[in-house]
Amino acid sequence: MSHSIWMVEMKDQGNPRPAPARPAVRADGTDGTDGTDGTDRPAPLRGSSTLFTLDPGTAHLNHGSYGALPVPVQRYQARLRAEMESDPDGFFLDAPDRIARARAEIAAALGGAPSRLALITNVTEGVAVALDSIPLGERDQVLVTDHGYGVVTRAAERRAAEAGAAVRRVRISPHAPDAEAVAERVLAAVTPRTKVAVLDLVTSPTARAVATPALLAELRSRGVTTVVDAAHAPGALPVDLGGAAGGADFWVGNLHKWAFAPRAAAVLAVERTWRARVRPLTYSWEHDRGFPRRVEWRGTFDYTPWLAAPAGFALLGRIGAAQLRAHNDALAAHGQRLLVERAGLRALPGLPGLGMRAVRLPPGVAEQEHAAKALMVAVRRALNTRIAVRPWQGGGILRISAQLYNRPEEYLRLADGLAGLITR
Repeated sequence: MSHSIWMVEMKDQGNPRPAPARPAVRADGTDGTDGTDGTDRPAPLRGSSTLFTLDPGTAHLNHGSYGALPVPVQRYQARLRAEMESDPDGFFLDAPDRIARARAEIAAALGGAPSRLALITNVTEGVAVALDSIPLGERDQVLVTDHGYGVVTRAAERRAAEAGAAVRRVRISPHAPDAEAVAERVLAAVTPRTKVAVLDLVTSPTARAVATPALLAELRSRGVTTVVDAAHAPGALPVDLGGAAGGADFWVGNLHKWAFAPRAAAVLAVERTWRARVRPLTYSWEHDRGFPRRVEWRGTFDYTPWLAAPAGFALLGRIGAAQLRAHNDALAAHGQRLLVERAGLRALPGLPGLGMRAVRLPPGVAEQEHAAKALMVAVRRALNTRIAVRPWQGGGILRISAQLYNRPEEYLRLADGLAGLITR
């Protein structure tokens, strides 16, 4: 596949989004009234105002949920779809081999062998495949945490119920100081009955690490099969799937969040001893080819997100993955600091190097699902800003993301406008 996809003008043309209504914002993203000098603010990178087609009237501070597709990759996928419609027979006849070639390029970007990866749609699907491939008995136990993604936890509950097994949910304080404290809580919940642990590499609501290499190694030594939800890893963190699937038995990461792939694209990495036992969710004509083809092929499906995913990694390389991660990390930390200093919220421990941060809302705010959704709607209507809010007893959790297209003044607008919305 050709990587000549750098087809947009990279000259930064400035931020097209409207300035926040209050307070008056200087060019450095501060208002000069609180001693803030903006020194923790990263400078915009090349292409920050030309690579995306997001609505400029909205501050999109929730990249971690759905991602945003750069223009060159949009165009590349459009060409693939036009090719498919020009000759459907030929496209689908060649698709399995083209998927295999795309998978090889993706595997190279993630440091793994193509034989250990399968392309899928998203982490939710990958976790379902993993859970359906692991035998469970009536006395077995599946371990999850209260920081897990809701649908993933529900999938674990359904699988356990079908097998007569039990789910044990580990409660971890959002304010636990570091990964070691989190690991201690997880390991303290392991019993001789613990068969499977479904853990996040980076938690969705709180943007912190759980499934560290040290924790995975200890669980393996205790005979626990590990399923890692690494939804936010590809593109956002350095990933090396060499060896045993990143230390996990099953490792699932989305490509459409931070790796600039179209939706929906993800990878399922499986440790060698499990590959022959993987059960795809649907039977297909590629089933007898074994893993990974038996997982990938699903007939008349839109494979263009998978075929275009290498173009996203190529673009990431042209921008400079390490440079972009540093930019996003610094901008997210800047936004978190503004929410603490100007909105009076409490910072939650984060994962250094990640373009997401979380803060704790006051007690009584967004503690239930309907209240969390209502706050997101209120922020969108009043501040033209997209954020993620998750319910939590004792005060909901607000998560912000930072990506190439974001600006410091967007976080200032949120911080200054949020206090009024919360009290209202």
